[in-house]
Amino acid sequence: MSLSVREQRTVRFVFLGAAGVGKTAIIHRFLHDRFESKHTRTVEELHSLEYDTDGARVCIEILDTSGSYPFPAMRALCIRTGDAFALVYSADEPDSFEEVQRLREEILELKGEKFAGITVVGNKADAENRSRVATGEIMRIVEEEWGAGFVETSAYSGENVTGVFRDLLEQVKLPSRVSPALRRRRQTMMRESIGTRKKPPMKKNNSCILS
Repeated sequence: MSLSVREQRTVRFVFLGAAGVGKTAIIHRFLHDRFESKHTRTVEELHSLEYDTDGARVCIEILDTSGSYPFPAMRALCIRTGDAFALVYSADEPDSFEEVQRLREEILELKGEKFAGITVVGNKADAENRSRVATGEIMRIVEEEWGAGFVETSAYSGENVTGVFRDLLEQVKLPSRVSPALRRRRQTMMRESIGTRKKPPMKKNNSCILS
């Protein structure tokens, strides 16, 4: 009797951006389909989920980072261990895009000028004071000048949250359709309290362990 060894792959999505732009809210909406109205400052959390595609097991790690790192080396480590990045700004605070620009420069400095795994996320698209003019200009910069992905979303309403992760999956050359199988697997892992398990942020888990 022979046992077939299935291919395993681990990818890490890193969410970066200024404090209060909604990084944690986007992740929680995706994982749990709920919105936490109370803002709690994130230190650093690593979520994980698994799904199968084309006969292979894929482990997705989602690193939720602090809006302000006291030590540059901590942020640099997050960038070095990331495979794709969601750079989040708030659509009702266009100035928060300045942090996205700075973070992009740091990513390219550490990962190389040709690194392309970046998705810019304009969160709070539901905000009444959202500037459509600013959004249009930011989209132009991101797509035309940077050649990066751009997604406008609302963690509050859930609008286009899956689009953020769909774009990140495309960045790492994985099937970009967030399929019912992935949704079922995510729900199963949430019930098992695995999907929101905290891990030591400084330790990178390089593989999946199959039971």
